[in-house]
Amino acid sequence: MSVKVRFAPSPTGRLHVGNIRAALFNWLFAKKQGGTFLLRSDDTDQERSTKEYEEGIRQDLAWLGITHDEFFRQSERFAAYDAARDWLIGEGLLYACYESAEELDRKRKLQRARGLPPVYDRAALKLSDEDRAKLEAEGRKPHWRFKLSQQPVRWDDLIRGEVVVDTSAVSDPVLIREDGGYLYTLPSCVDDIDSAITHVVRGEDHVTNTATQIEIFEALIRMAGKGAVPIFAHHSLLVGKDGQGLSKRLGSLSIMAMREQGLEPQAITCLLARLGTSDPVEAKTDITELVDGFDFSRLGRAPARFDEGELESLNAKILHELPWQRVAERVEAMGGNEALWVAVHGNINRLDDIAPWVRIVNGPITPIIEEASVCEAAAEALASGAATAEDWPGLMGLVKEKTGAKGKGLFRPLRLGLTGLAHGPEMGPLLALIGSEKAIARWRGETA
Repeated sequence: MSVKVRFAPSPTGRLHVGNIRAALFNWLFAKKQGGTFLLRSDDTDQERSTKEYEEGIRQDLAWLGITHDEFFRQSERFAAYDAARDWLIGEGLLYACYESAEELDRKRKLQRARGLPPVYDRAALKLSDEDRAKLEAEGRKPHWRFKLSQQPVRWDDLIRGEVVVDTSAVSDPVLIREDGGYLYTLPSCVDDIDSAITHVVRGEDHVTNTATQIEIFEALIRMAGKGAVPIFAHHSLLVGKDGQGLSKRLGSLSIMAMREQGLEPQAITCLLARLGTSDPVEAKTDITELVDGFDFSRLGRAPARFDEGELESLNAKILHELPWQRVAERVEAMGGNEALWVAVHGNINRLDDIAPWVRIVNGPITPIIEEASVCEAAAEALASGAATAEDWPGLMGLVKEKTGAKGKGLFRPLRLGLTGLAHGPEMGPLLALIGSEKAIARWRGETA
């Protein structure tokens, strides 16, 4: 089997970490199997879908390194959905219903009160042609439901194992709204068959939907005279580190927001690829390094906890390992260079942390003189040529010999005087970057 998967977001908003985890699993599986990754824009909701959101989705995926092999939009395929609709109606598998939302809600409440499951009672199947004509004369427009077999549906899930859903306990799903617009299910099944999708990888919140979709798949395969029901894999959902859902915080967890906050794409993919497994989260500088270690058998059933603190820590580790060539353009845009990157990258958490060090190196800054005698001794040693900016150990030795300062009493005053900060990268490379002239001025309390 030639593996083919799809990621099918609706362009009605920006992608967030939950979406990306599903996209990443599909992409990793396809790459490991030498298969095809299809990006599909599920834009049948013409009122809410926008080209801006679609472009944003493509930008987010490209930034993360999740590249697609094929792409299409559902809005270009309404003729195929209409043909499927007409065939299902002709087969008696798609039937018109006229209940309003309020009437359906009353039915559900009454069923619950009687201790019954709130499943649609198929009252519409009992309507005569005369009944339907009367309802339509009143101005009612039908919505359309798919007629389930009301039998158990079984499949072997790549993550959950054998799954059985009895469709007698499930309402016949609405496939078409009163306005004639398609809901997600029918176009998705038509597209999966026409695109020859072999595997559907998605969140466990779709498990019940899968049972109904399998019956729709089977009907459409009879219609087409070809195709096969995809193999399914339902992964656990993300929760916060406190175990609570992420739904109220999805804005701050959008990929666009994370990019704007200065996070590295590799940090996001490395974390999401391992959440929900027992494997350690490792800092990888290239998304392709995650492919070999991906396996559905490693994914657990428990909700995966997403910890933003862990993401921050991983982001720092990845930055500490990135070579200059991978960051050159962005660092240079902030006024830095390779020497500065080498000197300070081990002390940053986000790439934007480079900017303050550019200012410290280039100046001017106002130094903090905590021990004037120590700072003056360093300034005199540099000014007299007894030490150079490239010889930090030699300079320290001269200052220690002259003042008797040592340990923190030696290091801290010199760092505060040179950078205005109590902590930071190794001082030798920084001093070389700052240069003797500015260093002397700063140690003598001048803004330079």
